[in-house]
Amino acid sequence: MPTVAEQLRAGREAKNLTIPQVAEATKIRTDHIRALEEGNFNMFSAPVYIRGFVRNYATHLKLAVPQIMAALDAELGRTVKFKEPPPLVKESKTALDHLMYWLARLNWRMGVVGIVALGILLVILLAGLAWRHHLRGHSTVNLPPAVYQSTNSSETLPLPKR
Repeated sequence: MPTVAEQLRAGREAKNLTIPQVAEATKIRTDHIRALEEGNFNMFSAPVYIRGFVRNYATHLKLAVPQIMAALDAELGRTVKFKEPPPLVKESKTALDHLMYWLARLNWRMGVVGIVALGILLVILLAGLAWRHHLRGHSTVNLPPAVYQSTNSSETLPLPKR
């Protein structure tokens, strides 16, 4: 079975395209295209770039992208530089993981607006309760008629009739 590099070169040559033409169409640098066609993956710093470039290149050439990507993963798995390291710790789902997941999904802007709205509503409610309490403490509704007596003199005046 031909390598990914051989498939890419054969696909480009079958369409009679030059490397600069492919570079212009795919926006991949010409030296990267040459490295992909030579199978020189050490030129790239990470496998994500290789996979992206190969997928873009194969799509442009209208090749079988899933088969090429599977072959690329197999080839990268055989290299020392791009072989995926084993995970450092086992993946465990604890309550803290779930809490952090849901906190990360929160829309904090809407949350802040909601908290401010609740705060304003609470202040209005407390002000209303305080005003009712204030009025209840100075209520003159059920008081009997009284006589006004001045503090400066001993005169008393009758209250006006209703």
